[in-house]
Amino acid sequence: MILQRPLLIRFAITASVLTGALFPLAEQAAAQSWPSRPVRLVVPYVPGGATDLVSRIVGEQLTARLGQQLVVDNRPGATGTIAFTGVAEAIPDGYTLITTADSLTLLPHAYRNLKFDPRTSFAPISLMSTQPLVLAVHAAVPAKNVKEFIALAKSKPLTFGTSGTGTSQHLSGELIKKMTGIDMVHIPYKGGGQAIIELSGGQVPAAVLGSSTVIPQHKAGRVRILAVTSKKRSAVLPDIPTLDESGLAGFDVYQWTAMLAPAKTPKAIINRLNSEISAILKQPAARDRLQAAGFETQPSSPEEVAKLISEGMAGWGKLIQELKLDLR
Repeated sequence: MILQRPLLIRFAITASVLTGALFPLAEQAAAQSWPSRPVRLVVPYVPGGATDLVSRIVGEQLTARLGQQLVVDNRPGATGTIAFTGVAEAIPDGYTLITTADSLTLLPHAYRNLKFDPRTSFAPISLMSTQPLVLAVHAAVPAKNVKEFIALAKSKPLTFGTSGTGTSQHLSGELIKKMTGIDMVHIPYKGGGQAIIELSGGQVPAAVLGSSTVIPQHKAGRVRILAVTSKKRSAVLPDIPTLDESGLAGFDVYQWTAMLAPAKTPKAIINRLNSEISAILKQPAARDRLQAAGFETQPSSPEEVAKLISEGMAGWGKLIQELKLDLR
């Protein structure tokens, strides 16, 4: 038995080496046969908002390119934590994906005992779009620009709506309050779709929302966009000034939308999806629809998405401390 031990050791080492060498081949084979059934794309917010719209436009094109139905599944609740938890725990086989907004990076600051970590629980695939937020008011509000809005807010109490507590929209509103000295009461909704309905109906006088959500109502004359939150003017709204131009020096916030998969999803599947999304966003069928809706198309590498998530968590955390906000 003692004499046979070196043979056993050599066999174990050889098997290990072979397994390691064959694993990438197994991944490639899995990617080549994937998908063999419909793929579920979870959207952690209600229908009608920016993330939902991007998901449906890109998803429609992915269905055509993958040869299998990509089913958009809206799972709102608790600012997306329910959906993110479910996807983080899903089997990492490429049949469950999720679309996220930058608000994902705020969740660790808003909820205790999260069952996922935005940095490690997901496999980033690609960015899909970017857009600035906008400060908008109902058409009946007399303010025609940011200066007049600040004066109005100082003269009487105002409320502002957003897609939810602990979102980039919410924090942008809080930052506007701090930088201008005005006091507005935050009204959180379950998504951008509900918030814009309330704003256009006059139930709330002001809102900070994604530009794509507001543009149709702005064009219809029901609401008025006063400024965009990005440092540079939006290519989609070139005539609308920035908050930075309007006296809030240094204000620079924008939303991004990305697709993720559960951690440990085979790299070959991630690469396939990344390649398909990049191609989709360069084609008029998706690009022009997204731009018309207010988005700037923005494909990226998985590594760039990972960097945005990490930097977003750190940046928002610093701002929350500076504003002395308790999101929990």
